[in-house]
Amino acid sequence: MKTSLTKKNSFWLFLSLALVLISAIGASVVQTNAGNVTIKDMRWETSSGQEMSALLFKPDGVSAEHKAPGIVVSHGWWNNREMQDANYVELARRGFVVISIDMYGHGNSDPLVNDDLALGGTGMYDAVKLMADLPYVDTNKIGVSGHSNGARAANFSVALDNAADTQLISAVLLVDNDAVYTDAENENAFFNLYGTRDVGIVADQYDEFFFRSYSPEGEVLTAPRDFIGTPNAQSFLNFGTDPEKAKETREAGNFYTEKVDGEEAIRVIFTPAETHPWGTISKTTVTSQLDFFEQALGAPNAIDASNQVWQIKEGFTALGLVGFGIFLVAFTRALLGTRAFAALKKPAAPAVAANTKQLAWFWGGLVVSVLFSGFSYIWLSQNATVGGIAFNATPTAFTQGAVYFIGLWSAINGAAAIVIMTISYLLFGRKNGFDLKATGVLPGWKNFFHGIGLSLVVVAAAFFLVFLVDYFFKTDFRWWVVAIKAFGADKLWIALLYVPFFLAYYVFNSVSINAFNRFTLLGKEWLNTALLAVANMIAPLILVIVQYTTFASSGQLVPGFGGIFSIWLFPVILILFVSAFISRKIYRATNNPYIGGFINALVVTIISVSNTLTVTY
Repeated sequence: MKTSLTKKNSFWLFLSLALVLISAIGASVVQTNAGNVTIKDMRWETSSGQEMSALLFKPDGVSAEHKAPGIVVSHGWWNNREMQDANYVELARRGFVVISIDMYGHGNSDPLVNDDLALGGTGMYDAVKLMADLPYVDTNKIGVSGHSNGARAANFSVALDNAADTQLISAVLLVDNDAVYTDAENENAFFNLYGTRDVGIVADQYDEFFFRSYSPEGEVLTAPRDFIGTPNAQSFLNFGTDPEKAKETREAGNFYTEKVDGEEAIRVIFTPAETHPWGTISKTTVTSQLDFFEQALGAPNAIDASNQVWQIKEGFTALGLVGFGIFLVAFTRALLGTRAFAALKKPAAPAVAANTKQLAWFWGGLVVSVLFSGFSYIWLSQNATVGGIAFNATPTAFTQGAVYFIGLWSAINGAAAIVIMTISYLLFGRKNGFDLKATGVLPGWKNFFHGIGLSLVVVAAAFFLVFLVDYFFKTDFRWWVVAIKAFGADKLWIALLYVPFFLAYYVFNSVSINAFNRFTLLGKEWLNTALLAVANMIAPLILVIVQYTTFASSGQLVPGFGGIFSIWLFPVILILFVSAFISRKIYRATNNPYIGGFINALVVTIISVSNTLTVTY
């Protein structure tokens, strides 16, 4: 039996490593265009006095004698440079030199100074300056594109470019953020900030933040799906003309040209039926990106905009996520066969069916925890003090506000789990044979700390794989808003600040799932595990569903529940679901709920602090 289990775990360990390797090779082949694009991971001190991190994509054949257009692309707030993979893969395939930046405050760039948000165009204009210095870039054909606040960075950069002695930016695509339509220094009259540049907007019809018009009192007058008919959109398409003086009503998807200071310029607005975060993983939006830069700068390699391969890379990096998750479990179980951790190997007793009273307590606790999870999240989203920290408006030690918000919510729910388990034990479990030692709730101090040691080794080994993949292939593990990537040493220090919040949740969530609520359903333990995994994420999922069904039907978000709060839940939903399976698998091999809890908490903390905004005050 032992040999069989060992062989089975060896299979899963081998599979996890195979998936990681396949992921790395496959993603690398796609993003290098089968070796025809060279990728460089850059760090440099910019003219703003900040260190910037970026990826440089140089297509083969580009040289000082054969220059190519250059494009700087940027992610949005709370993200990093790899979030632009769809764009840099496709643009580089078409012969553009591409720089994908970590905006200041993100990824491996220096933290952002909170009272100087526009610094260096939040880094984009500093990258434009570097692009202009590359000997193989045509300085008459430099474009910028950003998603969300990456588009805001593009607007900052245009303002800096206007003030410069020599203008460097020729084309601007703003994805899921507004252009600058009016002149604040001239009574908010409509104007053309962008001058002779070619400019486009991707205005998603269900954007959570932008493309609305407002009354003087701040009342929303039009929804994002009606943006194209608003004065702002019509002025933009008419090159800054007051729409009341325009000769025609212009439409979405059409390229409009006009002479500006003797040069022909382009304006276009695309209006996909998408949400704000969807723009980073949308074939439609990538098509708009490619069409725009083909018109504005001309692609050296003519490939139809509908011919896209970035989805294949996304599939490979998602495969890496799966491999990473399997590795956490398989490597933990493999270490139990070593001398260092053999003492922790203690298979849990087989799960048995619950009786009627046990089921009543189970369902009661489950309902209470789900309701508390949802309502506590809503309550925190309405709390002004918490919001001040979450959005970095209040100077505190918590320099990553978004991580603080999710961490605090997690800790509150961890405390709720303790209360629910305590009540369950005192009023029911203790009287009905529930043994705290036998179930691993009280494993003994030696096993407890030994388990922490095992958790640390497993997490270190898992992220060692991440760094290996980054070093040799310049890829990572990601799917849309869930990303596991290499990070700087500074993130470990930041993680120490937030790990107590996540420990408070994931450790006691593991105790609840594995010690208090483990039994069979219809004779199957996996059904119990699946149910608990769904219970973990059902409240966040419901909040997201309510938000977007309301948005789809009315054109507006749920009153009082800001769009960012539902977006922050996207990765949380998947993480909460998967964490239940990880902790259950490890518990079955150790009868210790703390090992899986610690592993989940450490991994989630590192993922969180390495994929967000960091500010200084």
